[in-house]
Amino acid sequence: MEYKRLDSFRIEIPRTGDMNTNCIVYINRKLEEGINKDESLDQIRNVACLPGIKGSSLGMPDIHQGYGFPIGGVAAFSTDEGIVSPGGVGYDINCGVRVLATDLHADEIRGRLEELTGHIFANIPCGVGSKRQDLKVSRRQFKNLLENGSQWALNNGFATRQDIECTEDNGKIEPLSDTEPSQKAMERGIVQLGTLGSGNHFIEIGYVDRIYDPEAASILGIGSTGQVTVSVHSGSRGFGHQVCTDSLNKMVRAAQKYNIRMPDRQLSCAPVYSPEGKEYLSLMAQAANFAYVNRQIMTHWIRESFAHIFGISRSGNIRLVYDVCHNIAKIEEHLVDNQKVQVCIHRKGATRAFGPGDSRIPEKYRSTGQPVIIPGDMGRYSFILLGTAEAMKSTFGSTCHGAGRMLSRHQAIKKARGMDIKEVLSKQGIFVVTAGRNTILEEYPEAYKDITDVVDTVAGAGISRKCIRLKPMGVIKG
Repeated sequence: MEYKRLDSFRIEIPRTGDMNTNCIVYINRKLEEGINKDESLDQIRNVACLPGIKGSSLGMPDIHQGYGFPIGGVAAFSTDEGIVSPGGVGYDINCGVRVLATDLHADEIRGRLEELTGHIFANIPCGVGSKRQDLKVSRRQFKNLLENGSQWALNNGFATRQDIECTEDNGKIEPLSDTEPSQKAMERGIVQLGTLGSGNHFIEIGYVDRIYDPEAASILGIGSTGQVTVSVHSGSRGFGHQVCTDSLNKMVRAAQKYNIRMPDRQLSCAPVYSPEGKEYLSLMAQAANFAYVNRQIMTHWIRESFAHIFGISRSGNIRLVYDVCHNIAKIEEHLVDNQKVQVCIHRKGATRAFGPGDSRIPEKYRSTGQPVIIPGDMGRYSFILLGTAEAMKSTFGSTCHGAGRMLSRHQAIKKARGMDIKEVLSKQGIFVVTAGRNTILEEYPEAYKDITDVVDTVAGAGISRKCIRLKPMGVIKG
């Protein structure tokens, strides 16, 4: 794929042929070396061919090949003339991440790190198809959960009011209709509530390694280096996967019905407010609400584990800094050509990054900009960034979501075979517990881009700014 470099942090694929707009990929020269090793540039170009797209078809520095849209892709479509596409959200709807801040210091927990991670691992089901036997909800309760999101968790003792305020969308996306999910989606979801899952999902105990903006960090509840944090990365589990599967089958027919030309069948879609579009957005909202509750219940059990190991007096104050979506389509209002327009913005493997003063972020964070949580791999850093005015201007308030894979899972297993990844990480002071051997091989650090390169790119381009760097101590994988 041919492109031209615009500056140190961006390349452009100019508009040609069937494209309705150009493509901008945020990527520095070091990351550029691997950009043509998969089909991600072709995919972002294909997205530019879809009807009603506004602005550029965008790629973040963690971009890699996905289903239809690339992972790390952002695209906004007019609600009047544009489309919604399940491929622009992905199978793990509202895969997202949250960070908790504790009052503990890293030196206080090192001696009990194995005990703590072991307790959390026992407390939270991990792995493919995992379920917790003592959490049972009725079908009626489950439907209420899908409709009300984190408010359900608050009403049922799994959340605090502060948790709700510090969750994107207050932990709830309003469904556009009363569409019910399939029986299979209900069956898969109702038993997987409060579970971590597998793959790149994790719970990570870490600590504050560096603070770039002390004033902003203080507002976020981070006071000093060494402060212990906990990150939770998970999504909508089998429920969201089934919603996506069900919707893709319908969208293929919808694209034919509305005569939508697609360069790739995986981009099957429908007009935003068509019956098919509204049905998908409603089901997607329910899956997103499931994911918010899923992360919130795990947060509750993490707090229980800290209380068990360190006592209530030391662990009672474990605060949610923020929770962000990674895979989502939302109806938002943005400035396009100096005019406010309503768009359906797809962020697939990308994070919202609204700038200071925006009324859609918690009031206490409006002076800093939205917290943006960017997890790395289990052997390197993670970051908390802040949204910027430049992001609102250039990327519809969006930025990267993580390190981004360099190797497929199959390639990673092949390359890491024979290595004792746990021992390697242990020598770095990182204790890892996992439900399966292959998971740690799939997720070993060298399978991912260096998160520092990714973050330096978005910071250099001005679409996020650095606030806090975190370093892992204990990692729990499915």
